[in-house]
Amino acid sequence: MSESRDSGRRAFLQQGGLSLGALMVPSAWYHNLVADAAGPAAPTTTVARAEFAESSIAELAAGIRARRFTSSEVVRWYLDEIDRIDTGGPALNSILEKNPDALTIAAALDEELLARGPRGPLHGLPVLLKDNIETGDRLHSSAGSLALAEHIAAADATLVAKLRAAGAVILGKANMSEWANARGRAAIGGWSGRGRLTRNPYALDRSTGGSSSGTAAAVSANLCVAAVGTETMGSIINPASLCGVVGVRPTVGLVSRHGLIPVSITQDTAGPITRTVRDAALMLSVLSGTDPADPVTNDPARPESTDYTAFLDPDGLRGARIGVARNLFGQSLLADRVIERALESIAAAGATVVDPADIVTAAGVWDFDAEVLSFELKAALDAYLKKLPPGMPVHSLRELIAYNVQNSDQELAWFGQETFEYAEQKGPLTSPDYQRALTLVRQLARTQGIDATLRAHRLDAIVAPASTPAWLSDMLLGDNTQLGSFVVAAAAGYPAVTVPAGDVAGLPVGLLFMGTAWSEGTLLKLAYAFEQRVRARRVPSFLPTVRVRP
Repeated sequence: MSESRDSGRRAFLQQGGLSLGALMVPSAWYHNLVADAAGPAAPTTTVARAEFAESSIAELAAGIRARRFTSSEVVRWYLDEIDRIDTGGPALNSILEKNPDALTIAAALDEELLARGPRGPLHGLPVLLKDNIETGDRLHSSAGSLALAEHIAAADATLVAKLRAAGAVILGKANMSEWANARGRAAIGGWSGRGRLTRNPYALDRSTGGSSSGTAAAVSANLCVAAVGTETMGSIINPASLCGVVGVRPTVGLVSRHGLIPVSITQDTAGPITRTVRDAALMLSVLSGTDPADPVTNDPARPESTDYTAFLDPDGLRGARIGVARNLFGQSLLADRVIERALESIAAAGATVVDPADIVTAAGVWDFDAEVLSFELKAALDAYLKKLPPGMPVHSLRELIAYNVQNSDQELAWFGQETFEYAEQKGPLTSPDYQRALTLVRQLARTQGIDATLRAHRLDAIVAPASTPAWLSDMLLGDNTQLGSFVVAAAAGYPAVTVPAGDVAGLPVGLLFMGTAWSEGTLLKLAYAFEQRVRARRVPSFLPTVRVRP
């Protein structure tokens, strides 16, 4: 796509008419919104509300309900911050597009609050979405790809409908590592053909990781109240750790995947990225639930709809048994030192630290999971792209590969699409090779991996460094990283939580909590108690680079 064409598309976003998806929210609110759209204009002056920065969901919700400020003021402030920080100033480039209807929706929610009270815990609060989450409005859903740059979904993803029903204002779409980092081997974290490179708010020359890159950077930089990312293999945990925020990868099946641009049928999930564990627990409570459109959510073992904030206890580490997966250390000596101090804090909080408690099968998981993901990538993308409207330029993985070649000056300028090309050669999911690989991965990651480790040491959770400190963004060589400790939980489809634990030269390091299926409540309790004890979250300063003394 040419720059002029992209500029024209963005101009259209600012001028077009209001369009709402079928899955958006209850019809009563839809009619109220349309009626209110012709009401009083939203304020146009800049709102000087420094108090909004670093505010929690509960604090902002309480202020709106007490009428100390309105949703319109909150949304306007965040839109102004996007202009000031993301587009101007440090130029993080974390936001692909703002919702042109955000202020109209906020104004309608202000009226609804006066008439009927809050519709839910997120009433009037701006939430950002990763660009592979479909919305039935005027926002595009492209997975960062120019091939889908004109794609406007017919309806909301199920999780988006849940957010709107809870009162959230969808603020916009965040940039991401294109196709969730599933295109090529030398992928650059935070880069997409559509949005280009997202920069880390702690040091602008450092990576945001992938693939929920813009999502994590925006949350950290106070460009939204909270956000939703997606993960196949570390795509929530890794950028959340690098950007100094909390990220939750739920058990596959806790949150509906209907309306997500897919990578894997067994590992894809969506989850919250927030500045605090309490906000993550509240967001997860809103997002979770069964959905007929995603059969995996009907697992009989899943818990009933849960208020995850009820698990939070500042003394939640007392009496817990925490295992240390020493064989997942070693990628960064400096990050490991941060986690050593975190372990001391965990022990001081009354937990029993079992060290080591290695996941002995971890080294073999990726060897076989890469094969599983290749089969699933082809099947998932072919099924998704096939359903796109006839006017879209691609309707299969094969056509997508060809599109990227035809537009190589924009799409393939910095790295290739070897992963796509390898996946295109794979057969159907009925293939014996796929079935064998999937069975083996589940044994290594689940029964012989996380579950065996938890059982052998009678653990409540397993911990490890979530990631290394952020590395330099390298457009010439790609990401110079190794696989992270999140691989085993991701391959198992099990939950994981990262929470800020400290920093190295001002770059955040997260502590990863892992557990068995459906153990989100326990992990959030432990992460919350750790967070309250160490309070390691630091507001980013947008430094041009890391300042160190060799």
